[in-house]
This record gives sequence, structure tokens and C-alpha cells, in this order.
Amino acid sequence: MDSSAITNNMLFRGMDGKEIESALKLLEAREREYNKGEVILHAGDKTLQMGLVLTGSVTVESNDMWGNRTILSHVGRGQFFAETYALLREPLLVDVTANEDCRILFLRMQTLDGDHGNWTASLLSNLLTVSAHKNLHLSGRSFHTSPKSIRGRVMSYLNSVSIQTGKSEFDIPFDRQQLADYLNVERTALSKELGKMQKDGYFTVRKNHFVILKSEINE
Repeated sequence: MDSSAITNNMLFRGMDGKEIESALKLLEAREREYNKGEVILHAGDKTLQMGLVLTGSVTVESNDMWGNRTILSHVGRGQFFAETYALLREPLLVDVTANEDCRILFLRMQTLDGDHGNWTASLLSNLLTVSAHKNLHLSGRSFHTSPKSIRGRVMSYLNSVSIQTGKSEFDIPFDRQQLADYLNVERTALSKELGKMQKDGYFTVRKNHFVILKSEINE
């Protein structure tokens, strides 16, 4: 088990080694490995466990019965997924898929009922913070998909990544198809627009690596 991904995680902030060990035991922590493309959780299922990504990454997706896919979020190392569904015991409305080979630590949330020690309050408080961060991230996607033009959506997304990283040069966690699914546009149209924007001097791009060239651009 990757101890650094656990002890340094926001969920266990303010807890010492013994408290973290007690929490993992109470939460019936178990680790599983998944191959790239493997579905970890299916829409329609119920889960009693939230997942912590120890290595690799996963995507949270909406896949409808007509074969349309929308990527809602990318969940990287040290981040969580399905915590809300695990707490509310509601059927999942999304699929969670391995974005690459990954290891996941599952934590059974229902065992938190009751007072199990001084660390329980810290864990619940940290869980609230985790959920707040997740909601902030998900609400951010609505800003990226609200512009009518593909260019506007690309600019919104890249601007947010630049702000979050504090850099004008960065890698995004999506390949071209995933970025299209995340921005809810056609891949061919997205690739064409990225080419135009690069020609117009907005940025340079190679695969998922971007270098922003203009700090103030009017669409």
C-alpha cells in the first residue's frame, strides 16, 4: 500500500499514524488494481465505498444508452471518487473508468456511524472539505461548456488550468478524444479549432502539452 498517498492525503489531515491506522481498519480499507479502460464502478449500481486513487488516474463519465460519452472529471493520484454516492447510498448516475493502469484504495463509509475516537470528528471534517473541493471542481466544468463556440470552451478550460497551476506551460490530463468529451464537442472540430488557435498565436500544443502565448485574448 502506498503510505505516502494516504498519510499526506487531505482526508487524514491532522491525524497521527495510529489514528490513521485505526481509521483504515474501521473503514475496512482494501486495495485493488485496474487496467486501463476497465470500468471500476457502473452507472445504476450502488456502492458503500469511496475510492482513493493511489497510483494512476480515473475518469468519471456519463455514458448514455445511445453511445454518447461525456467526461465529467479526471481523478488523479491522491484524489477521491464516489464519496457522495457511498454516503447517500444512491444509485450511481455515472461510470468510473481507469484512465490508465491504476491502484485504488476503497473505504467503506457506513462504518463511520457512531463515535469511534477523537479522530472521528477530524475525519468527518476532512471528508466535508474533500466534498467541497469536488463540488467546486465539478461546477468549474459548467463554465467551460457554457460558451457557444469551441474556441470559447477551449479558452475557458486552458485559462482555469493556467490559474490552478500558476503556469503558462502545462500538461492537461486528457488526450484529444477525452478533451472533446469533457468540453462536449466533436473531436474533429476540436482538433481543427486547436490548429487554428495555434496558428493565430494563442498557444503552442503538442499532444497534451500546452504553452500559452497570449495572456489577454478577446474571442
